[in-house]
Amino acid sequence: MNLIDYGRILIRRGWLMILLAVITAGSAYFLSRLQTPQYRATQFVLIQPARTDLGVAEGLLREINSYQIFLNSSERAQEVIDALRLDMLAGDLLSKTRIEVNRENLTVQVDVTLGDGDLAATVARQWGDLLVQYRDQDNQTRRQEDRIRATLPDIATYGLFSPRTQLNVIAGALIGLLLGGVIIFVLEYLESSIVHRREDVERLLESPLLAAIPDMEGAK
Repeated sequence: MNLIDYGRILIRRGWLMILLAVITAGSAYFLSRLQTPQYRATQFVLIQPARTDLGVAEGLLREINSYQIFLNSSERAQEVIDALRLDMLAGDLLSKTRIEVNRENLTVQVDVTLGDGDLAATVARQWGDLLVQYRDQDNQTRRQEDRIRATLPDIATYGLFSPRTQLNVIAGALIGLLLGGVIIFVLEYLESSIVHRREDVERLLESPLLAAIPDMEGAK
């Protein structure tokens, strides 16, 4: 098949791809609208050593992983629940929270996903405050030059996490186009043995057609 044949197929059956793309994109949009919005809030905690010599830096890199273990626990989750008087279990809150450590930037990232964006930001900040309090208490037993401070460089920010309606609609449209293309390919394959035009005869016989008998309406 050449480009002209593909063009004829698109002209004849392209509406099927467009129809399926519209249906799948519309379905993705309405399904997204039915979902309950979830918001993700992010709170960064900056870790700052009192001095920046090599020994302290290496020790801090080994110690910073323990902060993740400290925060990512049911006990810390319960402390957040008690402080904010949340109506949920520690395990439930913990499942909605993600703690990550960035060893290059010396930061701890707290992500909280809830149905209320303002509440998610409040919870994320409270979780970060736990690490700040932990470092303040630990610094009381250390010399000034060995202390490691934890600070919140900014307030927690949040944004819509799901559903991602625009992305779902685009993905739905692409799936519809792909599905339509497959259906068109199958239909063309099933009709490949049916002769419609002079070119179909030449393709089947693999020889040029020398003459054709006109239909009765075209005969003189």
